Amino acid sequence: MSSTIEEIASQPLLWPAAVAAATAHSSLLPPPGSRVVAVGCGTSLHIGRAWAVARQARGAGDTEAFPASEVRGSGNDLAIFISRSGTTSEVLWAVEKLSHSMPTLGITADGDSPLARSVDHAIVLDFADELSIVQTRWATCVLAMLRAHIGDPILASIARAQKAVEADLPIDPTQFARFVFVGRGWAAAMADEAALKLREAAGAWSESYPSMEYRHGPMSVSGVATVVWSLDELAPELRSDVEATGATVVGAERDPMVELIYIQRAAVALALSRGLDPDTPNHLSRSVVLH
Repeated sequence: MSSTIEEIASQPLLWPAAVAAATAHSSLLPPPGSRVVAVGCGTSLHIGRAWAVARQARGAGDTEAFPASEVRGSGNDLAIFISRSGTTSEVLWAVEKLSHSMPTLGITADGDSPLARSVDHAIVLDFADELSIVQTRWATCVLAMLRAHIGDPILASIARAQKAVEADLPIDPTQFARFVFVGRGWAAAMADEAALKLREAAGAWSESYPSMEYRHGPMSVSGVATVVWSLDELAPELRSDVEATGATVVGAERDPMVELIYIQRAAVALALSRGLDPDTPNHLSRSVVLH
């Protein structure tokens, strides 16, 4: 069986450990009111952005997120660097850039990695590490820990997450040529992550937008070969406008992390239908190491 399939299915079993990690490492994670910047690349960036928006919305403190290659910021109380491998070059460069002006915290799956050695403190979620290049359970476990730390009820979503592993997909992904993911608030960052999964695993044409932005131009290419999949509840008037184009709409009412499991599964199903190996996507490696 594909490693990616097994790793997707393991997520509901691992989220309780991620919530426990939030408690175990509460002294390292930012306290309410602190100013924080989250830094990552690819999936790790999307997770950092989702948490930044969620933390800000809860009034827990000013929070920003940046791609490691574009990082900036001064006057923050903490910089959090997210990297599964702990070897991503841009992340390590960003640590060097910010470590002189603020405390640093790394979140990684490898406690012996360069990231873990270069930050002031590290949180190691090795139980969520993956064999696949495509990140699935690592990403949601990091987000589960960070969300639990700000008081989001992660454990309440575990039963729905298990259903997401076992239930039929809401669409047959092989029937569509274009995939669009939308969301509001922190779900917009999850929409970006969803689109990335379709690109990585299946080489699919996929896009993502804040929900209400979809009518401001992107909807012009919608049609019968398009699915517009929301990571949270879709406004009725937006659903009507999209359906009028002939596109299929999937409107979620679940936690966006739970919805992401369905999308991860759809990405794998589409990859397999195209004769692709979702564990080893084209032109990608487990970590981007630049010389």
